[in-house]
Amino acid sequence: MPSILLVMDMENDLVHVDGPNGKTAYAQQVKDRQVLPNARRAIERARAAGLPIGYVRVGFSADYRECPPASPVFSGARKNGLFQLGTWGTEIHPDLAPRPEDFLITKHRVSPFYATTLEAILRAHAITRLYCCGVSTNGVVHAAVREGHDRDYEMVVLEDCCCAMTADEHAASVASFRRFCTALTNAEKVTFT
Repeated sequence: MPSILLVMDMENDLVHVDGPNGKTAYAQQVKDRQVLPNARRAIERARAAGLPIGYVRVGFSADYRECPPASPVFSGARKNGLFQLGTWGTEIHPDLAPRPEDFLITKHRVSPFYATTLEAILRAHAITRLYCCGVSTNGVVHAAVREGHDRDYEMVVLEDCCCAMTADEHAASVASFRRFCTALTNAEKVTFT
């Protein structure tokens, strides 16, 4: 069964210590859960198994034309200069650096499927299983799991490569999406196939 590893929203504006979230409770969860080193090991293992890697990031044009003004999630992006394509903030964290052969999927909403190239990539490569990791668990990961499930993909979440703003939000999100996917708690032991 052809598979892909999706590394979602692991961009500097969200997970880098020098980014806007670098001094927040969110950054503390990234650190405490060891999201970056765990994801780096998962990427290395997926590459060794021959899986393609897809990097999903949120990004907007310089004038934020794609940014929904009424969105509680994205309303602060324009005001705070976040997620601007072509800037350091929308680059993937350097510890997880993409390679030229990897897929880069830019999204303008929470879901990695909505108005992106993801579905076309999956169909072109006959991919049916999606391994997912990213931030936040209750944002992009949750959206990917539910939408991927409804599009008939087998969804597998690498739970220790994810986090939310708090440990409770992370746990609640994992508990709520478990019925739509396989949630693995130790990415070190995943056999990527």
